[in-house]
Amino acid sequence: MNNFRRKFLKLFSFSYLSFIILPFNILNAATKKIINPNLTEEQKNIMFNESTERPFSSALNYEKRKGFFHCANCGAKLFSSSAKFDSGTGWPSFTESLPGAFKTKIDTSFGMKRIEYHCAKCGAHHGHVFDDGPSSTQKRFCNNGLCLIFKPEINE
Repeated sequence: MNNFRRKFLKLFSFSYLSFIILPFNILNAATKKIINPNLTEEQKNIMFNESTERPFSSALNYEKRKGFFHCANCGAKLFSSSAKFDSGTGWPSFTESLPGAFKTKIDTSFGMKRIEYHCAKCGAHHGHVFDDGPSSTQKRFCNNGLCLIFKPEINE
């Protein structure tokens, strides 16, 4: 009987610890940020410290080709070029993202309430979404150009 009790307590202790530790590990794995070793310091600062680039500094403001914009950190496809428009703000802007591309949170910095969006795959900060877009969505995804990589459509 004593041997049974010892085995039961050992099994119970292991199960109890697994119950506490396992959800933490799953949660941590789901929010873990994949860091591309080729990112510049400025890209890391924007993507992981929620900074921003200077307006009108991104060459992607002037990108007009057909294709897709991807996360510079993990490569996830985020926007179609058909959703891009010139907002005049100095950052690449889009009327909509691809389905499931981002997760959002409320940002109250600078004394205002804004919706901040992060890559759903790696958690990297990309920008803010506003309700003043030109299309039927009325959305303006204001994205830091350094967070994006443009891949043109290949015509065959």
